[in-house]
Amino acid sequence: MNIIVSKLKEVFFSVLPIIVIVLILNFTIAPISIPLLIRFLIGSLLVILGLTIFLLGVDIGITPLGSLTGLALAKTNKLWIVLIAGLILGFFISIAEPGLMVLAGQVDLVTAGQISGWSILLVVSIGLAIMLALGFLRIFYNVPLYQVLFVLYLLIFGLAIFVSREFLAISFDASGSTTGILAVPFILSLSVGISKLKKDSVASEKDSFGLVAIASTGAIISVMLLNVLSEQTEFAGGGDSDILRILPIGEILWTYLQESLMAVVPLLIILIVLQKLSFKLKKRELRKLLTGFFFAFVGLYIFLVGVNAGFMNVGASIGNHLALLDNKTYIIGISFILGIVTILAEPAVYVLTHQIEDVTSGYVKRKAVLAPLAIGVGVAVALSVIRILVPAVQLWHYLLPGYILCVGLMFVVPKLFVGIAFDAGGVATGPMTATFILAFIQGAAQAFEGADLVVDGFGMIAMVAMMPIITLEGLGMIFEMKSKGVEKQK
Repeated sequence: MNIIVSKLKEVFFSVLPIIVIVLILNFTIAPISIPLLIRFLIGSLLVILGLTIFLLGVDIGITPLGSLTGLALAKTNKLWIVLIAGLILGFFISIAEPGLMVLAGQVDLVTAGQISGWSILLVVSIGLAIMLALGFLRIFYNVPLYQVLFVLYLLIFGLAIFVSREFLAISFDASGSTTGILAVPFILSLSVGISKLKKDSVASEKDSFGLVAIASTGAIISVMLLNVLSEQTEFAGGGDSDILRILPIGEILWTYLQESLMAVVPLLIILIVLQKLSFKLKKRELRKLLTGFFFAFVGLYIFLVGVNAGFMNVGASIGNHLALLDNKTYIIGISFILGIVTILAEPAVYVLTHQIEDVTSGYVKRKAVLAPLAIGVGVAVALSVIRILVPAVQLWHYLLPGYILCVGLMFVVPKLFVGIAFDAGGVATGPMTATFILAFIQGAAQAFEGADLVVDGFGMIAMVAMMPIITLEGLGMIFEMKSKGVEKQK
């Protein structure tokens, strides 16, 4: 019961700031129709309930599956089996990620079906699976993380030259969306077992970080390759998609029942197969895992229904309304506040900040991490709005110098901070970023004359994922300077 209450509190305080801001805006500068407001409040309750049940299911069933699988793979002592398992598990975990499912649905909607949601899900999942296997190889052969990331980002920058503006935004957004509340704990639990394959060293702290960062690059590369190979650059009518359209309840209930089943059932099949071949769990233990999978399915279904029954519609409506106001400082200021409150309310951020304080033996206090992290994400959301308001500003104007800085800092900050920083991008892009704030940005892009919904409606998640990397690498440099100062005093 304590676990349920704890999860409920976490999720409630994640969603509460959004509800408060919506209500304040409704009674001031961005009024919402009564039917839509009622749907938003019901949708918010469903999001809270759904995420609570889903996270409980992840803790009880899916994360233990990752731990058991990692240990079972280590026992085989065969690298080829580990790599094949990484490919299969990475693929199905990515497909079941709620954030990616929401993004894929928005891509389908905004491009009027010219980029189908399922194509994004499949391509991104293949990319993540391949890079997850590469991450296992890195752990096994003790290849420094910064060297792997340097090569991967060189490849990304090279591909970006040939990619259209639409796909550039979608590819980086996919990276942030796929490393969410399901993928991150599963990948980390899997890596604990995989690190035991190494014969020459004990699993180190550094192996706990970086695997998520490597896996997330697979999403970027795969979507870019989809664009290069398909050569699709025009989206006739895509920018005219009505993102404010409210779907009928019957359609929502049926559509997301199918999607939830297709997301969870493959993982359930993997559990049953591995139980027969390797796990040999007792009935009680197996029943607990199966209960977790049931919770994950029910929670995912309720969450997706809540998100699509009015929660995201209100985000789009407010963004739309604020973009039409004469005073543009309102939308910039509100977007900055939205970025701050979502990151401060994100439970995973608290885990990350405590982790950094522990790893640095208290040199870098969690409050010192939290403040710049929140401001950085607030700035990222505000910059995404400025890109809509100033058509001359393009996404690569932000991402290119930003990632050059990220990659450059890798060579001077403590190597432990490299993994922490790049993993933090996935932590920052939580469920509220991938739903409400994404819809808010797309609503603004649709309303503002001169903006392109397909180009400017995406890219915000990419910005939010990049800012924590810069912030935490900067803190890594501060930590190193403090450490050297202490040594000199001795």
